[in-house]
Amino acid sequence: MDGHAEGGLKNVSSVCSISEMDDYNLSRLLDRPRLNIERQRSFDERSLSELSIGFTRAHLDNLESTYSPGRRSGFDTPASSTRNSFEPHPMVAEAWDALRRSLVYFRGQPLGTLAAVDHAAEEVLNYDQIFVRDFVPSALAFLMNGEHDIVKNFLVKTLQIQGWEKKIDRFKLGEGVMPASFKVQHDATRKSDTIVADFGESAIGRVAPVDSGFWWIILLRAYTKSTGDLSLAETPECQKGMRLILTLCLAEGFDTFPTLLCADGCSMVDRRMGIYGYPIEIQALFFMALRCALAMLKHDEEGKECIEKIVKRLHALSYHMRSYFWLDFQQLNDIYRYKTEEYSHTAVNKFNVIPDSIPDWVFDFMPTRGGYFIGNVSPARMDFRWFALGNCVAILASLATLEQSAAIMDLIEARWEELVGEMPLKITYPALEGHEWRIVTGCDPKNTRWSYHNGGSWPVLLWLLTAACIKTGRPQIARRAIDLAESRLLKDSWPEYYDGKLGRFVGKQSRKYQTWSIAGYLVAKMMLEDPSHLGMISLEEDKQMNPVLKRSSSWNC
Repeated sequence: MDGHAEGGLKNVSSVCSISEMDDYNLSRLLDRPRLNIERQRSFDERSLSELSIGFTRAHLDNLESTYSPGRRSGFDTPASSTRNSFEPHPMVAEAWDALRRSLVYFRGQPLGTLAAVDHAAEEVLNYDQIFVRDFVPSALAFLMNGEHDIVKNFLVKTLQIQGWEKKIDRFKLGEGVMPASFKVQHDATRKSDTIVADFGESAIGRVAPVDSGFWWIILLRAYTKSTGDLSLAETPECQKGMRLILTLCLAEGFDTFPTLLCADGCSMVDRRMGIYGYPIEIQALFFMALRCALAMLKHDEEGKECIEKIVKRLHALSYHMRSYFWLDFQQLNDIYRYKTEEYSHTAVNKFNVIPDSIPDWVFDFMPTRGGYFIGNVSPARMDFRWFALGNCVAILASLATLEQSAAIMDLIEARWEELVGEMPLKITYPALEGHEWRIVTGCDPKNTRWSYHNGGSWPVLLWLLTAACIKTGRPQIARRAIDLAESRLLKDSWPEYYDGKLGRFVGKQSRKYQTWSIAGYLVAKMMLEDPSHLGMISLEEDKQMNPVLKRSSSWNC
């Protein structure tokens, strides 16, 4: 199907070939020279208040987060402390070989990695595609290894795909939606490569991926920090891509909360698991993407308007999340004593949560010392489940305060058997069972108790745990988790996930040679060996977003 030009990009069907489009190919952006500029001050350390007043500083100031190669990135754990104790594991070479076997090429250039290369699997399904979220750990591994071109190719090509017209049945998706995945099709006869993308129209449940756009922005910053190359982020195409993604999220509507309203299945938990509403994973990624974009958007007319919206949203979002999503022993006790059916600004129980709805397991699970961001908060509902990705990203983005970050680590140590067990790391805890499983998951046979997204253990989360451990000065926790992974992963052929309360069994439908399991291990190892790598995926705390957390009178008992 031929597309028609609109706004400088071709609008084509999501099943259209890129080869049928004007070749706004990689050459247009990849040939631009790199700039390695020594930075005097990290943008991440500047306060938002400097941006919210006037926006008159020079454009380069807002890219001062760029990482200069060889420079330390500003966290507590010294590189030497891990380097001296780090011994290369024979598994590392095997992991690199497996990662390289997953590489996908488009017109002779490496473009991404397949989700899995499991030749023993009976069905390929969509595991032979490049997923945006799955490629992130692969991209970080390549960046840490000094292989930047594949990441640049991926960023540029997904940006091009974003410009396609996106329709599901007769409904048109927002212009800024990034694909969940895409596939490169090689035609040996015609000697041509084409791309077919999935924006959710082929996904189970037909849900568009909200997280893809956020991961793209986060990866763009990681590339910029790792290489010192400002030219890619500064291109009109990348600037427009970021603005389009954020326009979908920052639009005014009926929401009374600064959090982002989402459907089930819009993130890593891509099947029905009762995360509809305001899931912690999306809120943490949203916050991180906002902060990353803030560092990369130009202060031109269009960028300035977007920056103003970002600054306002960040202040509101950080307050809301730190106040209402945070749960520790004291807050749990407060909720336990809530009165209901309260009205007006003096209400204590602001969301009208019924204390009897607090599940019994929470009281035993919550240690006296420790805490975490719960899964969801909305009217008459608090999802008390633990979600690993959202809590780790909250630490890396500095959505969590220093005290909250330390409390999350305390919780992981205190509840090691439940959250880590024999294979890092539980994607969510606890599992849904019985009647609750039937109602919440729709009797999903793949998400049975302690399997897949319903309490399964996912090795890919090892890199996020390691990054969070290094940032909080707890590398010993990461080392312990990596030791567990090294006892099983290679022997089990790099499974996608593990089953069981302790993660003892290879997942019932788990793919072998799952690429992000491989890449997640490599990123964790390289980060522990050289903690300066953390700088590409971590954001320093912004003091202006850290007022003393005084909830309004409606939250004080």
